[in-house]
Amino acid sequence: MWNVIVLGLVSFFSDISAEMVYPIIPLYLSSAFGATPVLVGIIEGIAESLASLLKVFSGYITDKRGKKKPVAFVGYAAGLVYKAALIFATSWVGVLGARVIDRVGKGIRTAPRDVMVSESADKNQMGKAYGIHKALDMAGSAIGIFISYLLLKNAGEHFVYKKLFAFSVIPALLGLFMFLFIKEKKKDRTMKKREPFWQDMKKLDSQLKMYLAVVCLFTLGNSSNAFLLLRAKSVGFGDTNVILLYFIFNITASIFSIPFGRLSDKIGRKYLLVTGYLVFSVVYLGFAIASSQAVVVAAFLLYGLYTAMIVGVERAYIAEISPVELKGTMLGMHSTVVGLALLPASVIAGLLWNGIGAPAPFLFGSGMSSAAALILLFFMKNRHVPSNCISIL
Repeated sequence: MWNVIVLGLVSFFSDISAEMVYPIIPLYLSSAFGATPVLVGIIEGIAESLASLLKVFSGYITDKRGKKKPVAFVGYAAGLVYKAALIFATSWVGVLGARVIDRVGKGIRTAPRDVMVSESADKNQMGKAYGIHKALDMAGSAIGIFISYLLLKNAGEHFVYKKLFAFSVIPALLGLFMFLFIKEKKKDRTMKKREPFWQDMKKLDSQLKMYLAVVCLFTLGNSSNAFLLLRAKSVGFGDTNVILLYFIFNITASIFSIPFGRLSDKIGRKYLLVTGYLVFSVVYLGFAIASSQAVVVAAFLLYGLYTAMIVGVERAYIAEISPVELKGTMLGMHSTVVGLALLPASVIAGLLWNGIGAPAPFLFGSGMSSAAALILLFFMKNRHVPSNCISIL
């Protein structure tokens, strides 16, 4: 588990840096450049989708070359360029460019990092391994958000966003330093020559293909988190309290990621994935009907539980169901599917918000999530069964 912990620390420090910045981006766009919800949605959607194509490519290169650590390092290093681009941005176009750089970095690093996590875990503790990584990842996010909250609260109306962008470089450098302690598993040089990408796709398990299709369906209703922050503002939360809500979400996800990961090792991935989608449906319904701040707080808490149920567990599911020689490619493919769907998802959310009202995008997302849960419940097999149990596949 050494690599799992070190990789978790890489994400821990990198996410302190990233989340010091992310929750204030929609606030920065609206206050500095007068951005509307539609523009925020377009910026987030473009950034995610342009970068998403790199995710499957990065995974494919990881499988083909076997060099995971250097590729992941380059992806994390892009975070430094992102902060510099934010500092020098003079318009919303500059912020868009910075967000693209950030998402490109995430697209490069995600697959090789996730492969290293799976290679460092015992076969029957895959959920626990991804849970540990996600717990450290979300803990870093929570700390970054809390730092942002404290700085914004103390500065009041005179808050200087670019000073925060510059300060966020420090934990990003610490994350890169942790790469010195990662022990990469050497690739077997006797492995057979890789076939072209389109030939590899024919080897995929039908359940994996179905799951990727369901992920796409679900993501169409899962717009950028920026809309959650805007929704909180619409029911009366100030900028500093909006950031505190995002902290509550992240710390909740961090606390429950390991328990849910271990639970998936015991009962199988399917049940947690279905439950997670149903919880998300309730979360978005809560944001849709929210007329008080208490409902919004409860929705952010449940959103943290959903994240703990889904993110690590789905990666464990994909890692164990994918052919060994395609593990990186498929982890990257999952991220690509999510990224590509986020552009229309964010644009749809912005249009629904502006055209119908703030509750509309959340009602749409709640319905899409419920549909995804039902498909998984009735058509997906329970893939993982502990070694001391009889397989039900």
